[in-house]
Amino acid sequence: MTGTGLVTGADGRPRCFWGASSPEYTAYHDTEWGQPVRTDDGLFERLTLEAFQSGLAWITILRKRDAFRAAFAGFDPEKVARFGEADRARLMADAGIVRSNAKIDAAIASARLYLDLREAGVDFSDFCWGFAGGRPLQGERQGVGDVPAQTPLAVEMSKALKARGFKFVGPVIVYAWMQAVGLVNDHLTCCFRHEPIRRMGA
Repeated sequence: MTGTGLVTGADGRPRCFWGASSPEYTAYHDTEWGQPVRTDDGLFERLTLEAFQSGLAWITILRKRDAFRAAFAGFDPEKVARFGEADRARLMADAGIVRSNAKIDAAIASARLYLDLREAGVDFSDFCWGFAGGRPLQGERQGVGDVPAQTPLAVEMSKALKARGFKFVGPVIVYAWMQAVGLVNDHLTCCFRHEPIRRMGA
């Protein structure tokens, strides 16, 4: 690893240091992290998974993601919103996911809030991307020390989501989500993914 927080992998390509720490992280870093996600369901899934990650390592969620998708009906908000006590008990008994009463309740509530927004004529993708002016923000991070845990915009988005009733959406979680769904491009500038991700937002 260089002083910038960059790692050159076996394939000779420079990556953000965390992207070379496990095969799962490498695949996620190289193919997903930072790519702009504009579908409502995609944004809902990522926000829900970030909430489940609270207090845990993201690798835990990555390794359980297929189980999460199966348990939460592919993160279809309409289906999740209809989850009742039997579904809640099923989820709490599912060893394949993170079993937390509070997080499961928050996920179900978030699906209902998502539908409330839609019924009020608010497109979730437009709502989220509106904070970034409709285009990915370019972090232009030179080194790992330049990447913040949160930003004023993350604080603003966190407050807006909380005001609408969402849970587990503190500014640190929201910023991690912003990075994941490409609202901000925080690949280090010397990472081989930085420029392709930047072009996606051009």
